Amino acid sequence: MTDTSDIVIFDTTMRDGEQSPGASMTHNEKLALGELLEAMGVDIIEAGFPAASQGDFEAVNELARRSRSVVICGLARSTPGDIDRCAEAVRQAARPRIHTFISTSPVHMKHKLKMGANAVLEAVGRSVAQARNLVDDVEWSPEDATRTEFDFLCKCIDAAIVAGATTINIPDTVGYSHPEEYGALIRNLRETIPGADKVIWSTHCHNDLGLAVANSLAGAANGARQIECTINGLGERAGNAALEEVVMALNVRRDSLPFNTAIDTTKLAAASHMVSRITGFPVQYNKAIVGKNAFAHESGIHQDGMLKNAETYEIMKPEDVGVSKTSLVMGKHSGRHAFRDKLQSLGYELDGDALNAAFKRFKQLADRKKHVFDDDILALVDDQLSAVGERISFERLRVIAGSEGPQTADLVMRVEGELQEVTCEGNGPVDAVFLAIRAVVPHQSKLDLFQVHAVTGGTDAQAEVSVRLKGEGIMATGRASDPDTLVASAKAYIHALNKLEARRLKRVAS
Repeated sequence: MTDTSDIVIFDTTMRDGEQSPGASMTHNEKLALGELLEAMGVDIIEAGFPAASQGDFEAVNELARRSRSVVICGLARSTPGDIDRCAEAVRQAARPRIHTFISTSPVHMKHKLKMGANAVLEAVGRSVAQARNLVDDVEWSPEDATRTEFDFLCKCIDAAIVAGATTINIPDTVGYSHPEEYGALIRNLRETIPGADKVIWSTHCHNDLGLAVANSLAGAANGARQIECTINGLGERAGNAALEEVVMALNVRRDSLPFNTAIDTTKLAAASHMVSRITGFPVQYNKAIVGKNAFAHESGIHQDGMLKNAETYEIMKPEDVGVSKTSLVMGKHSGRHAFRDKLQSLGYELDGDALNAAFKRFKQLADRKKHVFDDDILALVDDQLSAVGERISFERLRVIAGSEGPQTADLVMRVEGELQEVTCEGNGPVDAVFLAIRAVVPHQSKLDLFQVHAVTGGTDAQAEVSVRLKGEGIMATGRASDPDTLVASAKAYIHALNKLEARRLKRVAS
């Protein structure tokens, strides 16, 4: 930080966000997201939990190696092995950080740690000192801080500061607090603890009561200068404070929240799209800042006001967050250069074979659809990028459906480079398609979610399908789009199956 009004943005999408059931990310997906986050101006990327698995270690290590100016942070429990592993993972970063933590609330110490207060206090000092001997930048967190007795919390934080912590994070781990209470906690800790002015105070708020962003802002108003958050509010249970909401609240309400961030807000929509594609979690239409309806107006009164002056109903411009105002500008006569410019305006940088493949699919779509909207192009590119590097891929599909059965699917897939063809009957065309996939790639996973919606309006709209598979305690969500709903369904199921297999292997490796 260069100024007391600067807020450090700490993104934990790849760590806390990935812990959301079904939101696993591949190695390459993490690298792509890390590149975008650094370009967007995120100050700190919590890239993973290196001791959790070899896959997590490799992703953190590679992100550290590629980093230019962003801080690359790894999470570690208070155990010596975790801290050593984390230090090894972030060692090559331009600016490495170790984030170590231990639970401090009575319920966590008794039931989770099975440790007494003195043992926890000793672990705080020992773990922070070990981390500080390995890197210059150490963050410490008292897990479940908002349900921790205040006096004991002060003792733990004091021990962490004395041992060399440079950032003290106060997690509302279960989303229990409310803004007035959380803000007061930050203020009282800063006023009570010796050496409070030697560290940066941080917020980490969960959204169980829908208050994560409000609590984070209350923390900032009371002296916190780092906010931990995730793209789209991704995270365990109800998620974390949403980065895009925190940043735009600070951006729009400078009158009462006089703080600065380094975030390039025009990249927020692109980051939201990327995380949604990677995880397979759709962004709700009325999601603040990045939802499809965030800048849409249907009411006649609202439309009239917008036509007279946009400020009547919009407190920020769509362009401020990277949302394009144009729509019907691409068609079958559009050239490669125009297509590339359109992709760039939507937040995608494609070159070489990737651009050629996307342009070919765009032309095919333009021949099938009268109008190609921005959302169509986003769905098309997202579908292409999600298939990169997958072990199982879709080739072609023919379905016989209708009121007179049996409904039949003739499916051709490529598994580890080899074509496999199968024909299956089912209780409806979707069932036949999914049974065909299961016949080619046998597995025990159950279908936990099947959801279809139109990307745009009209009878020729692309269908976007979400499929969630669950098995062996693992969940994975896949998404795909196509003008043919059954083709989109097959691709989404295959995408989820690839991610499920990748997560299963990650668990085995750990």
